[in-house]
Order: sequence, then structure tokens, then C-alpha cells
Amino acid sequence: MTIKDLDHSEYNAFYRNYVELVRNDVHLLDALRNGKQKNVTFYNEIPEEKWHYAYESGKWTILEVLQHVIDTERIFSYRALRIGRGDKTPLAGFEQDDYIKPSQANERSMQELVEEYSLVRDCTINLFKGFNDEALANTGTSSDAALSTRAAGFIICGHEVHHANIIYTRYLNS
Repeated sequence: MTIKDLDHSEYNAFYRNYVELVRNDVHLLDALRNGKQKNVTFYNEIPEEKWHYAYESGKWTILEVLQHVIDTERIFSYRALRIGRGDKTPLAGFEQDDYIKPSQANERSMQELVEEYSLVRDCTINLFKGFNDEALANTGTSSDAALSTRAAGFIICGHEVHHANIIYTRYLNS
């Protein structure tokens, strides 16, 4: 199952830019596996003196961005689990900024967060390995919009690419 199999009606238009960051020809499980390898390497190569850097007042630090990527993956995996299992209960959205301060990401090391990211991704991969084609095509409601199981997976993949791109351009090359 690749992005080509995904219809725009399977997710909120807000997520289109994330989905479009995933290669059209890559299988969902491969995108999850490849993303893990790329991101572990990417975050491990960030110099320690940049971990607490924010490119502008009020913006997150790199540690907080990675924590956000982890939190978002957990939330979208939970959504995928519920929808993939046929749960039709509408799922609430979340306010990403409300999660950052209590996360205390800046009190942690990059190694801790990369390990957490890696473990969460392993769980996500195993979750999606357990879905058959029917479960992947299931559609539910999240944040008052349609969301399919497979769209949730591709959103996870594109979301992490989006944030790695921002870190690269605004945090590391500024």
C-alpha cells in the first residue's frame, strides 16, 4: 500500500502537506522503517550545543520538536488502532502546544529522546504490520474529519519529514 492507493477524502486537508512529503512509490511499512533509520541518524548527529536552541523567541527547541514528533506519532498510532479495529467513535483533536511544557523535553538528553522515538516507532511498525488491507482502508472520524487507518500511517511519516526539514533549515543552517 503506497500513497498512490490513498484518496484525499481519507484525511483532513490540513495533513495534505505531510502526506505529500512521502514518496509516492514507497510502501507504508517501508516508509515507517526508512523514516526511523533516517531520523535516528539525523537526530544523533545534531551537536549538543544546538539541542536547546530555538530559532526565534516562543519557538520550540530541537529537543521539544523531537518530543512533539514522538507525541504526535503516539496520538496518530492510537487513532490508527481505534479506526483499524473498526471503532466508529469520533476521536478528539489535540492542541500540540499544550503538550510541550509538561513534557519537560528540555530536561532530557537527545539520546533519551532518540531512544524513546525508536521504541515508539518500533511499536508503530508492529501495529501497522498487524493490519490487513481491510483494516488499513477503514475510515473513522478524527478532529471532526475523516481519517483512514492508512492515512494515519502516512501522516506519521510525513509529519516527521516536515519537522526534520524545519530543523535542518531553521535550526541548523541559520
